[in-house]
Amino acid sequence: MAVEELTDDTFQAKLKAADLAVVDFYAGWCGPCMMFKPKFKRLADEYTHVAFFICDGEKAPESRKTVNIENLPYFGLYRNGEFVSGFTTTKEAGFRELLEEQFGKPA
Repeated sequence: MAVEELTDDTFQAKLKAADLAVVDFYAGWCGPCMMFKPKFKRLADEYTHVAFFICDGEKAPESRKTVNIENLPYFGLYRNGEFVSGFTTTKEAGFRELLEEQFGKPA
């Protein structure tokens, strides 16, 4: 499944339209964010029951304010448009574990 970019204009509507979603909040200057991007895109193809989104926090400041980002990359998990939980990791295994705790394993 393709990864979709969110903006302040599309953030709420896109999340409400998805039963399960994960948002990668990133910044262009963040090295770990850029290193995780290819993994995130690959994982989107594996977890087809979850919508995968990216959101540049510098270009979408209102969207960024909806979560408490302590470190980057930050991943927000949403169910029917509602924030469920968030976490920071650069490890694929850690990402999988936390995603599967909320949304289950890939089909």
